[in-house]
Order: sequence, then structure tokens, then C-alpha cells
Amino acid sequence: MRVDDTTVVDRGRYPDAVTPWERGSWRTAAFDWVAGHLTAHDLRAEGALEVRLRPWSVLIRVPVGGRAALAGQRTSIAGQAAVWFKANPPASAFEGPLAAALARWVPEHVLRPLAVDAGRGWALLPDGGDLFRAVLDREPVGPRDWEALLGQYARMQSDLVPHAPEIERLGVPAARTLLLPEVFDQLLAGNSALAPDERAQLERLRPRVADWCAELASAGIADTLDHADLHDGQLFRPAPGRFTFFDWGDAAVSHPFCSLRVPVERACDRYGPQVLPRLLDAYLEPWTGDGRTSAELRRAAELAWRLSALGRAASWGRMFPGTSGGAEPGAAESAAWLLELLVEPPFRAG
Repeated sequence: MRVDDTTVVDRGRYPDAVTPWERGSWRTAAFDWVAGHLTAHDLRAEGALEVRLRPWSVLIRVPVGGRAALAGQRTSIAGQAAVWFKANPPASAFEGPLAAALARWVPEHVLRPLAVDAGRGWALLPDGGDLFRAVLDREPVGPRDWEALLGQYARMQSDLVPHAPEIERLGVPAARTLLLPEVFDQLLAGNSALAPDERAQLERLRPRVADWCAELASAGIADTLDHADLHDGQLFRPAPGRFTFFDWGDAAVSHPFCSLRVPVERACDRYGPQVLPRLLDAYLEPWTGDGRTSAELRRAAELAWRLSALGRAASWGRMFPGTSGGAEPGAAESAAWLLELLVEPPFRAG
């Protein structure tokens, strides 16, 4: 592995982002680490690297050969098998260990890492095939696929409830339902991008935030893993009706229904708001039982929809140090999500 004229570097909307990629010593160490683990799996790097740099990650696509290239692994780029190296900043260095743990606990729903270095925040992952986003771009896919992914994801969350303490011990942030008012306080106090009138509005909202959290906790649905950014670019669709979830860098242990907002908003953007009731039903169905009524579950979903803004606001702080040139990383984006607490959800339980 090496950087040469064939290496493609994508900086997206962040041309000035500060990442470890800029340091030659870091690249050498990362390349040596990847090469060593490829050898351990009877693989070798061959072909041009594709590098994606963002303030919150370094992602490198490494074309590979050997051992029948991961047993004929499917990939949508040039027909060549590949693996992916990902480096996280310290605040999300838990992603690799979490991915490895999920591969033990819920292997049918996630990727199994080829290697993880928890101390450096590095992971080496197999290619998962077609992103759901790519499938949407090339095939006529209707709302039923989104219903299937929401149902599968909810069942996975339910299966992970007993593992919530272990997930926290891996370093995944605790944003448990009854702790969300404290998360709100920390985010509000630490944000430098809010205008004075916006800050005042949010300060007045604080008692209602506490009430919403208490009511949501009273529904009796246990905290578990919240992906916090489950959109169509964060999951693979290896087969119709089957999905593989990945990219856990924004995750937290929180109320499961906080995961609902992002995928439902994406689906409604594509198909229109009329699909929302069916999407809600698909997600909530695995949570029925224990005497919970449909109205109670929808009320919990309504509360979690609004409170999910806290998880999204918190995730914007998980960037490489120095990314914003001394300013608070992600302050503007975090502020925008905090202000979403003032917005009514697009559905009501009643």
C-alpha cells in the first residue's frame, strides 16, 4: 500500500479538515497495520487506494486479491473485491470494538471486522456489497423495503437490550433516557454557536425536556443501542428485504426509539409523508407485548422523535482535534440540532 498518482482523495465539503492522514508517519503506520492484517487473512492490497477524509473519520478503500478475494466477495466498484480501513477520532474510538462485539452478539445484522485496534481507533472491515443508497439509485424500491429495514433494526435493538451495560463499557456514550436532561445541559452550556435568543428559548424549554424524558422512561422500554444516524448510506442491502447495519461512530446507549427519526425522514423525503404511518407501525411492531398499546408506543415514539435531536447534537462533537482551527468542532451543526427540540414531531399519538 502506498500513496501515488493513482490515489483518489475525496475531501467532500471539508477541504480544510484536519485529519491524521496529513501526517506521513501516521500513514506509514496505518498502511503497515493494514498490510499485516491482510497477510493474516491471506490477502494482499492491489490497485489504487480511494481515500475519503472527513472531520470525523479517515476511510480508505483498499482493493485486494488473494484467497479468492474474500471468497468471491460482491462489490459494486469495478468488480474487484475490497476491504475498508477506518480511523476514528478519540471521541468515537469505540466504533471498532463495538463492531466486533456486535458481530458476536447479532452476527446476522452487522459486518464482522477483520481487525480492530481499539487504542488507535482503527478497524479493518470487509466490503458489505451494495449500499442501500446505491440500490435506491438504480432500482425501483418502494416503502416496503424501508418497512423491512425498520423492523429488522428494531428486532436487533431488542436483542441488544441485555448487552447495554457491556456496550457502555466499550466506551459508547451513555445517553440513557433519564440522563438526557443532563446531556441537554452539557450541550447547551458547551455550545458557542447559539445566538442569545436561541439560547434563551432552549433554557426556557429545559423543564419540558425533563418532563418528556420522565414520561418516555415511564413507558418501560429499556435503553439499548441507538445508531443515531441510520440513513440509506449507513446500511447495505445484500438481498431484497435483508440489511446489514454499519458505521457506529455516532452511536449511544439511549432509548431505542431515538433511532427512528433519521430513516423515517429519509423515506418520507423520497415517497412523501403519507408513508409515515406504515413506517411507524413497522418499527413499533417488534416492541409490542407486555401489555403495551399501540397508542402508548406511538406516544413513546413521538417523545423520542423530538429527544433524538440530543443524540444528533452530541455526535457533532466527535471530530479529530484541531478540525475547526481552534473553534468548537461541529458547533453550528450541533446548535441546529438543539433547536430541533423546539419543533413539533410530524405525528401525534392520539
